[in-house]
Amino acid sequence: MSFPPPPRRPRRRFTAALAVITALAFAVAPLPAQASVPPPPAGWSLVWSDDFDGPAGAPPSSANWLISTGHGYPGGPANWGTGEVQRYTADPANVGLDGSGRLRITALRSSSGEWTSSRIETRRTDFKPAEGRVLRIEGRIRMPDVSGAQALGYWPAFWALGSPYRGNYWNWPSIGEFDIMENVNGIDSVWGVLHCGTNPGGPCNETNGIGASRACPGSPCQAGMHTYRFEWDRTVTPEQLRWYVDGQQFHTVTESRVGADAWAAMTGHGGYFLLLNLAMGGAFPNGVAGRATPTADTVSGRSMLVDYVAVWQR
Repeated sequence: MSFPPPPRRPRRRFTAALAVITALAFAVAPLPAQASVPPPPAGWSLVWSDDFDGPAGAPPSSANWLISTGHGYPGGPANWGTGEVQRYTADPANVGLDGSGRLRITALRSSSGEWTSSRIETRRTDFKPAEGRVLRIEGRIRMPDVSGAQALGYWPAFWALGSPYRGNYWNWPSIGEFDIMENVNGIDSVWGVLHCGTNPGGPCNETNGIGASRACPGSPCQAGMHTYRFEWDRTVTPEQLRWYVDGQQFHTVTESRVGADAWAAMTGHGGYFLLLNLAMGGAFPNGVAGRATPTADTVSGRSMLVDYVAVWQR
């Protein structure tokens, strides 16, 4: 379960020399990447996608993504509402394509002790299934390859926020939040969480939310790429939200569990936007660790790698 305090995170060109330095500084062992986004599964149609193809060091597509910077949205809660300590930047050392079909988001600690990282979110804010349809949001991701004391404070996430949050920043959690993949402190586990209703308490038990977790199948979450999927099903009554890792379902929340009013508030608006970020410290990693994070033992320079993000409808 998440442990964020209210309100929750709601979360060019450069010289050839700099690109070479960045690539060398953050090189890791090669990982298999999809040549492109997988073809739609049988019965599904593609709504939107990004496979992060492009030259090493380039930023993610500005047609698809916005890069959030600083310690919070202008006029929004400090430290993104969760107590995370890093400053988000658009620096290619923190965010950029790796040249092999992946997005790389890297957390760095400077000589002064400041942590920097990155957070991107889709320009589109209308991801929502049509009536009688199912929406599928999926990403193939490798969590930062770090564990134990060196991992304390690492908080990678792939998630979605209700569109009314953009520009308001104080209406969480009623507008809804779907945490498709969260991880903290290098633990071999994926958390899937729903946030809704009122804070504190309410039908989604805020500020924790309604969550479930499990280990990644086959290999640790940090050891390779895994596929994280979220489905919003409007073909059934009551409607359902479902979470999967590598095709294995591990969490479900139904409309009847949270009640008609909370469900209507988080589903009755125009849709959702998607986010990818790598936070450092904050309520969730601190709560799991039982201490403030990151610590002096936390290692700098580990990355979250994203092979693709896609949205389908059936």
